[in-house]
Amino acid sequence: MLHRCLRVCGKLLSHRQQRRGISGAAMRLVQFCRPGEEGRVRVGVEQADGLGVVDLQAFDPSLPSTMRELLALEDKGQEVAHRALSSGQCVLQRSDIRLLAPVLDPEKVVCVGMNYRDHCLEQNAPIPKEPIIFSKFSSAITGPYDDITLPSESQEVDWEVELAFVIGRRGKNIKEEDALSYVAGFTVANDVSARDWQMKRNGKQWLLGKTFDTFCPLGPALVTTDAVRDPHSLGIRCLVNGEVVQSSSTEQMIFKTEALVAWVSRFVTLTPGDVFLTGTPPGVGVFRSPPVFLKRGDVVECQIDQIGSIMNKVV
Repeated sequence: MLHRCLRVCGKLLSHRQQRRGISGAAMRLVQFCRPGEEGRVRVGVEQADGLGVVDLQAFDPSLPSTMRELLALEDKGQEVAHRALSSGQCVLQRSDIRLLAPVLDPEKVVCVGMNYRDHCLEQNAPIPKEPIIFSKFSSAITGPYDDITLPSESQEVDWEVELAFVIGRRGKNIKEEDALSYVAGFTVANDVSARDWQMKRNGKQWLLGKTFDTFCPLGPALVTTDAVRDPHSLGIRCLVNGEVVQSSSTEQMIFKTEALVAWVSRFVTLTPGDVFLTGTPPGVGVFRSPPVFLKRGDVVECQIDQIGSIMNKVV
């Protein structure tokens, strides 16, 4: 009987550890470059005060220089990152570096449409019975404080604050109960959308309207799963020029993180660095009366509790 109890307890512990994700300690991982070294990407860990960043490659020159490569090391990379953070060494001041998107050039940027109940109600649309999946090209990714460029081809560019997550290890046909163990962490995204191309042009296929250059601001950090108490109970907001235009909670998500990982992995193999955008709440410009779209000079801020905020000027 004792052996049976130990086996059961061991399984329960393993399941809890799996649900915590691949990292063994709560961290905020970032990508950055130094002034004058704009082409040289580095990976770091934010200190608790948010004012300093530990340069991982300076701490251990054997570590790779990009987040995608670091994630591919799985637990080994996470363990070294935690040691570096604990050491207090190789610290750079935030004011002395430029933060980049936490992941650049992922193999996949997977997006989910119509994934908030209140967003469906906003447009009198039925609740989807299965995830609506589309994509952006990775070339759309830009940094947490970089500019959003209005394309000359569109007159109807819109904002969409979204919770994003990043895959931490390779997997196919992943079970929903195991899905969080494949997630490295969470970040903030803006699924910038050219509504004219999404809804009126190109046969109403969404891709072109979603994937202009700079249409995927991402950041400011990759917050490991351990650091987020419940990713599906977070306040989520978007402000344009300081005015709140979207305000909801991730509890409104129809398909949660685990369901999305399991669903998409039925069709494609997920790899470290793959980015998922999980849908937007109500308040987008296209469904306002009259519709409102971004213009040159606007400043868009996307905020998610426990994750952080990104701020991008429209140029």
